[in-house]
Amino acid sequence: MRRKLGITILIIVALAMIATGGVWWLRSRGNQDAVFRTAQVKRGDILATISATGTVEPTVVVIVGAQVNGLIKSFGKDKYSKTVDYASVVEEGTILANIDDSLYVAARDVAKAQLEQSTANKISAEANVLQVKANLLLAQQNWDRAKKLGPSDALAQSTYDQYYTNYEVAKANLAAAEAAVEQTKASMAQSRAALNTAQINLGYCTIKAPVKGVIIDRQVNIGQTVVASLSAPSLFLLAKDLKRITVWISVNEADVGSIYLGQPVTFTVDAFPNREFKGEVGKIRLNATMTQNVVTYTVEVNTNNDDGKLLPYLTANAKFITGQQKDVLLVPNTALRWSPRPDQIAPDARKKRYTAQGSKRERRGDSEFAGSTQPQGNIWVNQGNFVRPIHVNVGLTDSALTEVTGKEVTDGMVVVIGETTKDDKANTSAERSPLMPQPFGRGQQQGQTGQTSPDNPGATRGR
Repeated sequence: MRRKLGITILIIVALAMIATGGVWWLRSRGNQDAVFRTAQVKRGDILATISATGTVEPTVVVIVGAQVNGLIKSFGKDKYSKTVDYASVVEEGTILANIDDSLYVAARDVAKAQLEQSTANKISAEANVLQVKANLLLAQQNWDRAKKLGPSDALAQSTYDQYYTNYEVAKANLAAAEAAVEQTKASMAQSRAALNTAQINLGYCTIKAPVKGVIIDRQVNIGQTVVASLSAPSLFLLAKDLKRITVWISVNEADVGSIYLGQPVTFTVDAFPNREFKGEVGKIRLNATMTQNVVTYTVEVNTNNDDGKLLPYLTANAKFITGQQKDVLLVPNTALRWSPRPDQIAPDARKKRYTAQGSKRERRGDSEFAGSTQPQGNIWVNQGNFVRPIHVNVGLTDSALTEVTGKEVTDGMVVVIGETTKDDKANTSAERSPLMPQPFGRGQQQGQTGQTSPDNPGATRGR
């Protein structure tokens, strides 16, 4: 029993010694002198932008289809007398393709024959009217004489009645003949309409360009059969004018509030990475789309393409210019993100209470920024072995620099952008043999040597 108690006491003592050693080691590591990494406040120009991606689209795209069925027999010629194909430049009315018109020629001939027959029927009906009118005239004259004589010894009653009947029949025949003429006129109009339809369908066998433009897609080949049913099949995709190009850019809902009509935009395409194109916002579409719970709006940017460098459907990397300032004081963004530990702040500055970065002062009676809605923050400068804060107004920012203003901020001022330790600095600055194992310390990536970049977030202890 005593032996077990002794072992337990030894284990407890060992654990206590290990814990004490760990605390001592942590404190020794934490008490290493910090070396602040710094940068200068510089005066210059800044451009604030919103980045987004989109697609280059033709301003007007016309889908050329077919309204009749048939076999693609041949293609037309473009303005340079070459067979119509991709990238062909065509004028309005240029023949793009020809569909086999055999059936439609036959249908036109049938309609033409029917029209001729209707015309002949009309002529015959009109001639019949003349004949019926002559019979009516004779019947009327006989009836007039019969009325003067009346039924008598000179004119039998039956003969008298026959003249009257003949007269009435002749009038009825005239009405029927005139109706037949009107019927032949209607039949003739119907035949003429059928002929027009047949001629129109025959004309549809020749596919023509509806506008002047460039063929950006050809979706049929010679020998292919097109079938027009409920919708017209698409044969060609025609861009009306490639000198005016529209870029459709997807903008996040968090940024769309900063987009406005006429806003200047710059963008690049992978085809010409060293060239920057310019445009302006022409339209903000309201039909937002949601992808994986991210809402985006399509913004149309209009740009000039006189040199024809921008091709349809290129991917564009755009920047919407939201603000621009010239000759202002600029600090690295890391200077505004970095904040010290409480023991690194100068003693006289500890008495002043500051809120977290980016907020206003909490000290009572400090009205320096009272009533201001401009974003604010702190930058830190060396004061001996400590740092002290300088309160600034934050202006435009880009991916690297931020505009700042304040009473204490001056051009060339040295501000803290991060920190490291003396050991780390010595390790990064010492020359090492390439055969020696490389350390994996603070602010460094495994397998790398040398001092870390000031903008490396791994070497910046921020909030």
